[in-house]
Amino acid sequence: MKNINIVINNNELSVPEGTTVLEASRNVGVDIPTLCHLELPDFGIVNKVASCRVCVVEIEGRGALSPSCAEKVYEGMVVKTDSLKAINARRSNLELLLSNHPFECLTCQKNLDCELQSLAEKLNIREIHAKGIKMDYPIDTSSNSIIKDPNKCVMCRRCETMCNEVQTVGVLSAIKRGFDVVVAPAFNLDMVDTSCTYCGQCVAVCPTAALTERNDTSRVWRALSREREHVVVQVAPAVRVAIGEMFGLEPGTISTGKLVTALRRLGFNAVFDTNFGADLTIMEEARELVHRIENNGTLPMLTSCCPAWVKFFEHQFPELLDVPSTCKSPQTMLGAIAKTYYAEKMDLNVKNLKVVSIMPCVAKKAESARPELSKEDELHVDFVLSTREFGHMIKEAGIDFTSLEDGKFDNILGESTGAGAIFGTTGGVIEAATRTAYELITGENLEKIEFEQLRGLEGIREATVSIGDLDLKIGIAHGLGNARKLLEDIKAGKANYHAIEIMACPGGCIGGGGQPYHHGDQNVIKKRQAAIYEIDKATPRRKSHENEMVLKLYDDYLGEPYGKKAHSLLHTCYVPAEKI
Repeated sequence: MKNINIVINNNELSVPEGTTVLEASRNVGVDIPTLCHLELPDFGIVNKVASCRVCVVEIEGRGALSPSCAEKVYEGMVVKTDSLKAINARRSNLELLLSNHPFECLTCQKNLDCELQSLAEKLNIREIHAKGIKMDYPIDTSSNSIIKDPNKCVMCRRCETMCNEVQTVGVLSAIKRGFDVVVAPAFNLDMVDTSCTYCGQCVAVCPTAALTERNDTSRVWRALSREREHVVVQVAPAVRVAIGEMFGLEPGTISTGKLVTALRRLGFNAVFDTNFGADLTIMEEARELVHRIENNGTLPMLTSCCPAWVKFFEHQFPELLDVPSTCKSPQTMLGAIAKTYYAEKMDLNVKNLKVVSIMPCVAKKAESARPELSKEDELHVDFVLSTREFGHMIKEAGIDFTSLEDGKFDNILGESTGAGAIFGTTGGVIEAATRTAYELITGENLEKIEFEQLRGLEGIREATVSIGDLDLKIGIAHGLGNARKLLEDIKAGKANYHAIEIMACPGGCIGGGGQPYHHGDQNVIKKRQAAIYEIDKATPRRKSHENEMVLKLYDDYLGEPYGKKAHSLLHTCYVPAEKI
């Protein structure tokens, strides 16, 4: 690739053709403030809008300033990033954004985690000179997952890039004109009336609190305060490699024992591991896959653990509703077992038993309220908290997370294998299922546990796993845009698989919409993934069908895997939905 010679703040440098001024500036240690800019190239995420004009610089020979995030270098370019003209323009542009922003930082859900707030502090904005009316849109609280406050929108268009280009859901776009312009669904519909999947990737990249998860911490605090209620909690695998970030620990720090102790300190009556539910899911899903293969059932079979992915195919591919596995997700499986098996074991009135989930995903909030995942109007999961909400509860309680001793999950629904742990990353669900399917089909012991060909962060991956005489063809996609490509190829007859894993979020659950904000650092997601595999490797049992408590559950209560009782509690159906 051709190199271009430029000068930035009197520093001569040579950079590849196509480099932006912002990228080139970082090569010489120059810090240009940004707001709308977002780039995670390993996940195909690049916001190219250049709308905020906070990153403007002065280019020799031009009268107007240029946005450094969009301006590409050319031979002989001379740039000044720290001229008075550029500095004053940045401050003015930021003041204009702030002049139309609510001043409620103290009570805002993103207080101290807001990029607009941080930028105002960085540029030393202490007074807003522009005065006038502000936007006054109603706040959309219609969904169980996402709160949309248009009054806090700064038109960075990050959410639009995620929703339309990365996820291809197509719900969010700029509507209206002039002062009234805002990012919202078409016709300014409520989120609940759209084909939003609640994946939360718009929430993950929003620099302000224009998009946040519905905060359910107060409801959980109330449940914990009621003496008559027995409140149990479960924790997803991706949470334990991310929660430490909220307390200054490095991304990927494994905090399993500390989070268990923190949950006990918060007052939960029992602490369960969603990895148990993941192992249970594999017991059902692997047998469903083998059943389909042996009985000429519908193939490929798609994993259905991700609720955002489920909602995506209900809206976008309703003609393929017989393809996904009928298994519920690990969250709802464990909730169902808690409300039945655990309640009976502990002699509890199920009306007084509340199940709380700590999840990396805001779509889990909507999933828990789905009627087909309940039984006789009794929710299997009563409340869902994101990793962020859980972290804030720990802070509310004044618990010093980093100094906590390691605790252990309650054994009755707390034992898990390494296979359950890898559910937290792309490729993990299908690898866990393959470990069990291999031994079910061959009757032989699987010596090499790791299926390296199923791992990685490429958006679409495929692999063939030899299982006895069967060459099991597997497809993997993470990010809904990649899922769309995979399914379109299947419909067109261009791809032929036995099984497919799809996760809605880039990276899988480790990059979920409810995780601590990564602020555009893709290395955060990579470190979380590495930690997930580290947990798997360090776990004594690494195949779901070796989980002794899961086997006991079948012996004592469920009967045969994929049997009648298991079907009634652990399987579900899907509902065609309109493409609105």
